[in-house]
Amino acid sequence: MRFEKWQALGNDYLILEREELPFGLTPARVRRLCEGHFGVFADGVLLLSRSNDARFVADLRIYNPDGSEAELSGNGAREAVLYLRRRGWTSEDVFSIRTPAGEIRPTITGPDTCRVDMGSASLASRDFPAGPADGRGELAADGRTWRFQHVSIGNPQCAIHVADEAELQALDLPAIGPEIEAHELFPNRTNVSWYTEIEPNRIRVRIFERGVGETLSSGTGASGAAVAYTLREGAGAAETGSGGGVTARTVTVALDGGELEVEVGPDLHINMTGWAVPVFAGTLSEDFLKELNETQ
Repeated sequence: MRFEKWQALGNDYLILEREELPFGLTPARVRRLCEGHFGVFADGVLLLSRSNDARFVADLRIYNPDGSEAELSGNGAREAVLYLRRRGWTSEDVFSIRTPAGEIRPTITGPDTCRVDMGSASLASRDFPAGPADGRGELAADGRTWRFQHVSIGNPQCAIHVADEAELQALDLPAIGPEIEAHELFPNRTNVSWYTEIEPNRIRVRIFERGVGETLSSGTGASGAAVAYTLREGAGAAETGSGGGVTARTVTVALDGGELEVEVGPDLHINMTGWAVPVFAGTLSEDFLKELNETQ
């Protein structure tokens, strides 16, 4: 069974093709594959299969290392996009992929880069059922009250603004993150990002990813933080009498693993640009395949 390991800003995934799998992917098998020391080790699994709809080059399913399935991953999507191009699934620069979150439409911009049309973000969703239309909320975690912005980008994002980089770096995400991820406000759990402006249209972000924990980067987390920042800046402009509403802008998002460019449109339509590269390719041993097959 062949696989490739890819990474984007330090967010690494195993990429598998469904036709080569001798068994289905169960949560237990995903956990075993992603496990350090005993498995291949990864932040998750990307499963690609031929689509039964001619509009799509492939269907993409995304699994977290805890075995749960994610609706979408920005970094994972770029890895899948560039893998598909390199492996000859398409020769087009612009094409579509189907995910559980819906269609994503990438544009190849270089050998290792692409821009991904992520669709329009929503501030109200079933992942924050008690939330108001503007997605703003407040919760208590780790002995502190946090004001947050809910953003749905195919998956739930909880974006929290902090005052400056010093406060951002001082946060103990492994201690704070689990309580917010599993908070009762979010029945399907949530991804969490903390962000602060370091200069106009440039923010620094730290991520606690649902089903993963603190991570070097997240494309959807970066997008959620960019939307929250854009909304906050628009609200600030309205308060000072210098305008208001959502003004289209491109936000540079600096993460622990590197930088992404996130374009946020007036209708919260998101285009994300970044890179992804292969790390290695390999095959699983017969012994490990046997072990996986016996794992339910």
